[in-house]
Amino acid sequence: MEEKISFQSEKLKIEGLIGKGINPRGVVITHPHTLFGGDMYNVVVESLVKIYRQKGYTTLRFNFRGAGRSEGSFDQGIGEQTDVLSAISCLKEHHGIQDLDLAGYSFGAWVNALASSKTTHVNRLVMVAPPVAFIDFKDVEVLPRLYLVVSGDEDEYAPPSFIKGLLPKWNSSARLDIIEGGDHFFFGFSSALESILNERL
Repeated sequence: MEEKISFQSEKLKIEGLIGKGINPRGVVITHPHTLFGGDMYNVVVESLVKIYRQKGYTTLRFNFRGAGRSEGSFDQGIGEQTDVLSAISCLKEHHGIQDLDLAGYSFGAWVNALASSKTTHVNRLVMVAPPVAFIDFKDVEVLPRLYLVVSGDEDEYAPPSFIKGLLPKWNSSARLDIIEGGDHFFFGFSSALESILNERL
């Protein structure tokens, strides 16, 4: 079961859902683009929560500033990075989680990639459909903690060919799994995504 919580990000109150795990590991999970209806109840976010909870992790998903009941407004991914770092601090300081993953879908994957360079508290970075053909990833440099990238082979926003070209710069040891027939929204492919996550995590 998940319970509603809130935490501070700068002066903003951010709403989230936390699910207590049975081991000392945790994960912060982020959602797609706020201006296109993204929030923490997105189906891909739900899949990430489901598999991490099956693995015994404490999960924390939240609404970025300006989404749902979180205070503030959309901030082009800048303030959202602060939201991610604040969520990490929430797990560490209030819930005693030191062994942390950072997982995000679409816009959330981009924000996580940028935020991960500003903290030493993330062990693994998991990106689902990073929108490399929609958002400029030029500020995403080396990602030493990048562990797994998942995308569909019909994803026009996160085309695997683009991702393959960026992986050597990000982290040549990271794994890229491609779901045949999957698009950016994974409609009809949630089970395939969950299968990959279950195997890799």
